[in-house]
Amino acid sequence: MFRTRDAGKGSLLMRFAPVFAAAAAMLVTGFFATMAEAQEPVPRRNMLQRLFGVFTPQKRIYYEDQYDFPRQPRPRRVQKRRAQPSEPQRSRPSRTAKPRPAIAPPPAPVVVEKSPDAKKVLVIGDFVADSLGDGLEVAFEMTPGIAVETRANGSSGLVRNDYFDWPKVLPDYIAELKPSVIVISLGANDRQGMRTGDVKEKFRTDLWTEEYRERVNAFATLARKDNLPVLWVGMPPFQSTAMTADMVTFNGIYREEVEKVGGQFIDIWDGFVDEEGKFVLTGSDINGQQVRLRGSDGINLTKAGKRKLAFYVEKDIRKLLGEAAATTDVPGAEELKDLVVTAPLANEDIVKTQPISLTDPELDGATALLGGNAPLKSTGKSPRDLLIEKGEVVAAPPGRVDDFRLAKPETVISRPLTRN
Repeated sequence: MFRTRDAGKGSLLMRFAPVFAAAAAMLVTGFFATMAEAQEPVPRRNMLQRLFGVFTPQKRIYYEDQYDFPRQPRPRRVQKRRAQPSEPQRSRPSRTAKPRPAIAPPPAPVVVEKSPDAKKVLVIGDFVADSLGDGLEVAFEMTPGIAVETRANGSSGLVRNDYFDWPKVLPDYIAELKPSVIVISLGANDRQGMRTGDVKEKFRTDLWTEEYRERVNAFATLARKDNLPVLWVGMPPFQSTAMTADMVTFNGIYREEVEKVGGQFIDIWDGFVDEEGKFVLTGSDINGQQVRLRGSDGINLTKAGKRKLAFYVEKDIRKLLGEAAATTDVPGAEELKDLVVTAPLANEDIVKTQPISLTDPELDGATALLGGNAPLKSTGKSPRDLLIEKGEVVAAPPGRVDDFRLAKPETVISRPLTRN
């Protein structure tokens, strides 16, 4: 039997008709399912689901449709009430600011009033004298019996008497203040030419030096006119080498001329130089602490330098004024009046003797102690000479801690050895 091609095609379609129907049904179902899923939010896949293809879409459940949660009330906004013109404005305290602790004010300095009959110390001179007066005021601030009066002119001296004439104004200061001690400090401005009559001499010539020496002697004699104690304070070194050399010469003149009229020269040089005698800006103060003593210009003194400068003069003033030097910061100072020298000793009352060695008195040029009648006999060379010349040390007495000698052979008791 012959078959036609049309009949074959129809039968072939009939055979695959169920398959086409199932595929169409799946397509329709997937289409609607895809539309339904598009309406739901699809959760994001994690790393494992992306790698291994595991993905299970879950439908989101809105619990708000099933459960009725109580809703929280919104905070009520409170409007600030405006202050009336009659009401005072209140400052709102800061929440973060913490109250600062109250800082106690520094204690007020103790001021000791000077007694009405306090003895006065007159300080005169140039700018060094001005610094000295400041230091002396600090030194005697706790001493009611001593008052320091400073009359200084920073640019003055004994050379330019046309600018400031110290011999002319000194008697007026003495009559006004009636001091018990006069302290003089001059010379820092005298390194210049001097006019004598109609001639102007150059600095450091022989005629200049002779005239300057006479002026120093005349001024010291004027200060000692009423037999007042006069303390002439020497010049300190300065940063300038030439100025320092001139101050050495001036101090030698001051010492010689002031001691001629019965005054006292006070040397302060060692307090402002180092061990080699050179000028220093920084040195030890009166307590031994390292401080700045001089200014950056190498001329003026700092506060510590002024106090150190006054330290050299303070002890001599206390010796001269005696009872008035008692301070109030010492407990029971009024009961210690008998321990203070009440009157200065005259030069003729002081007996000066050379120190004497007890072991070798002839070494020092003496054979007897002060007040002794019997001369001391020398026992030979002193222990110092034996140690330096021969290296011998004097034997210690027996039994002393430094007696390291062994017992003498005759004192050692020999015992026979015995066997156990």
